[in-house]
Amino acid sequence: MRPPAPAEWAAVRRARLRIAVITGAIITLLITVVGGISHSVMVHAQNDQVWRELRYGAGYGDLTSPPVCTWLYAPGMTPLSNAPDGFPLRADVSRVRVTREAVERTVERNHTVYLVRTQVRADGDVVQAVFDMRFQLADRNHLWFALGVAELVGLLAAAVTGALLGRRAVAPLAEALTRQHQFVTDASHELRTPITQVHTRAQVLARQAADQDLPVPHRDGLARLVVSAGRLGEVLDDLLLSASLAAGPARPPERRPVDLVALARTVVAEESDRARARRLTVVVDGPPHPLFVDGIESALRRAVGELLSNAISHSPAEGRIEVTLSRSAGMVVLAVTDSGPGFEPATVEQLFQRFHRGDGGRYGLGLALLREVVTRHQGTVAATGRPGHGARFVIRLPEYGPQPAELTLAGPVTTVRARRAGVLRRGRPRPADGPARPGGSPR
Repeated sequence: MRPPAPAEWAAVRRARLRIAVITGAIITLLITVVGGISHSVMVHAQNDQVWRELRYGAGYGDLTSPPVCTWLYAPGMTPLSNAPDGFPLRADVSRVRVTREAVERTVERNHTVYLVRTQVRADGDVVQAVFDMRFQLADRNHLWFALGVAELVGLLAAAVTGALLGRRAVAPLAEALTRQHQFVTDASHELRTPITQVHTRAQVLARQAADQDLPVPHRDGLARLVVSAGRLGEVLDDLLLSASLAAGPARPPERRPVDLVALARTVVAEESDRARARRLTVVVDGPPHPLFVDGIESALRRAVGELLSNAISHSPAEGRIEVTLSRSAGMVVLAVTDSGPGFEPATVEQLFQRFHRGDGGRYGLGLALLREVVTRHQGTVAATGRPGHGARFVIRLPEYGPQPAELTLAGPVTTVRARRAGVLRRGRPRPADGPARPGGSPR
């Protein structure tokens, strides 16, 4: 079984990356939550213990031999030699002497934090106890460092876990994409030959029926068979083109400069029989020189043909279709305007959906495939229209910079009445006045 196409592999890789990122985010969130809870519990426990020791020292501690990291200040006592600068806090001492109520505060000084309690002892002396929190702060910093290390290890574990989970979780998706692509390709290729044979045989029988003047019901039935076989072949062509586009960017040999002016003229000539049968006027308006784009000629021909076929199908008898080509800001612009019934502006996006059912009750791949072709060529397609005022479809493709010397300039583009062209059609023949191809816009 062939591996998934590059575009499909990109989707698989994005899915794996997404799983790895989500796994890493979950692990990071868990570590952060656990670290936050641990830090809060540690801070609360340390503060409770320090305040208990500080209150006991302020009320009952030995003034000449205070506990470690604690200093006691009282009237007539000489501070220890290692006492921090800025203590005692005279304002708190004066306040306690007046109010006889204990005062507690936290002071940031000397690049550390001090907890200070000032109170009146049982003997009437005002004592101020100061506790240095530097060791507790160091423990908290060590906790955050440990959490940071755990976070890095967690992210590494998340990357490995996400990659393994992603590979296992996305493996069925990759296999499904492979099988889908393989099925479409195999089915289209295997069915192309018998459908072509059926279509050709049906055409021969239809001509024989007309030559032998068989009853009208027989000839009508054969004509409908020819149309149905042709439409089925076009659906297969659409599926093959869609599968090839899904396989990723075209190989360099498949892409070359394409003259969109000449291509549009050719497509109009190929559709001249249908336009003549419906008494339509097809006008081609463009510059007298080529407009080159870099792309796959067969795909671009099918895209332009879809727009013209769509316009012919929806234009009334004696209607008018305009195909205009121009250059704008480094882009080649091709617009097809018809005089058909138009559509509601709110339904524009629905026109480009696969198998969308419109007012005519038709299903199709055409416009969806058209957008896919244009997008693969780094272009855009837009549609505008109003009920009763026709529709306008515009394709914009990047202009190919250097024009190859070996390609000669095309002749002037003229405005013509659609007539039978002496050009052999490329691809599957279309009935002169048959129904719209299944890819037609369901307007």
